[in-house]
Amino acid sequence: MVVSLKGTDSIASGGSRRRDHKNDPVPEGDKFSPMAQTLFSCYMHIVFSTKNRAKLIRPDVEEELFSYIGGVVRNYKGVLLAAGGTSNHIHLLVSTNKNKLLPNLIGDAKRETSSWIKTKSPMLSKFAWQDGYSAFSLGYTQIPAVKKYIAGQKEHHKQKLFEDEMRGFYKKYDLDFDEQYVWD
Repeated sequence: MVVSLKGTDSIASGGSRRRDHKNDPVPEGDKFSPMAQTLFSCYMHIVFSTKNRAKLIRPDVEEELFSYIGGVVRNYKGVLLAAGGTSNHIHLLVSTNKNKLLPNLIGDAKRETSSWIKTKSPMLSKFAWQDGYSAFSLGYTQIPAVKKYIAGQKEHHKQKLFEDEMRGFYKKYDLDFDEQYVWD
């Protein structure tokens, strides 16, 4: 079998190398055979609350909390695009990595920030996140609207409870849920 490379070979490093001879046939198995490229784009809107929606996320720790979460996301080769919330829950907009599992990222973010936030004040010594979380996929074109939504959380929740907000998301994304288990 002969493969035509049409001038450019993909190489394992992810770069490309220009061939001198356009349309040179390359025998199968040649070290310059084209390799498949994997392209991946995954944006997630993640929401979780404090245990029993206790109002424990104080304004004086909020910025540092989101920076800490950003570090956890970077350790998972992802990018924290936006973060916001209220005293009892947070919203994260994350670009995820194709080789990392979202439940692991969220579990580490919750575990590490829970330990960290307890060091900020004796009043936060019992801080905990809810056991579960909600994660919603979105497309690239939805990013600006979700960033705006996350930035407006404090204003939004002057009129709407967290539970009602989440019920709206579950309906929008056509997710079945059991009230008995979703509000820990």
